[in-house]
Amino acid sequence: MIRFRGLRKGFDGRVVLDGFTLDVDDGETMVIIGLSGSGKSVALKHVVGLLHPDAGDVIVDEREVSTLDRAGLMALRREIGFVFQFAALFDSMTVAENVAMGLRRRGLSDAVIAQRVAEALALVDLVGTDHRYPAELSGGMRKRVGIARAIALQPRYLLYDEPTTGLDPVTSAVMNQLMVRTREHLGVTGIVVTHDMTSAYAVGDRIAMLSEGRVRQVGSVAEIQATTDPVVRQFIEGRPE
Repeated sequence: MIRFRGLRKGFDGRVVLDGFTLDVDDGETMVIIGLSGSGKSVALKHVVGLLHPDAGDVIVDEREVSTLDRAGLMALRREIGFVFQFAALFDSMTVAENVAMGLRRRGLSDAVIAQRVAEALALVDLVGTDHRYPAELSGGMRKRVGIARAIALQPRYLLYDEPTTGLDPVTSAVMNQLMVRTREHLGVTGIVVTHDMTSAYAVGDRIAMLSEGRVRQVGSVAEIQATTDPVVRQFIEGRPE
């Protein structure tokens, strides 16, 4: 279980998160929506200790992330797969080498690494791309390699930062299917940060709207679609102020 508790974070005097509180239950996919710059990705980075809170904390399986020492933080990160917005692949490495990178750091045998890489690429429909380089792939394929790299680690949690940004509608739909398939196949708990409502409705068990540094509303897909909150309604319908 991941719990955000009174999380507060600011940059250069501007408050981004202001008491952000949210529970993500085991086995569910929580989607966090909100305007650009509302703090969605900032909240996500606190889960793995990439940012340190000004106040409050994130608690993962009873571990307060901000209090963990280096060894504790590394142990936590081994349980979490992070899919970055722009895939964050290494251009000088092949697809297989990118996916295997985290596995090699764990000291696994070549045979185990090869098996994990093959399984992960198969799960994201990239069989046969092992020896290709990121520059030879489309944007959607690069994002799928990013997912494969994350799931090859067999994490308990998967965090997605804007997984459909920059993709056309058809490729976005494929990405949504892959996220659902990954959850069903691995049984992972997920957090998806997005402003894409089509994606939010497709992959989320629950959706939380982040506004002015706090959760404005949280509920099931049906509850969010039926909301009467004017701020949430305006966002999900994409209406200008």
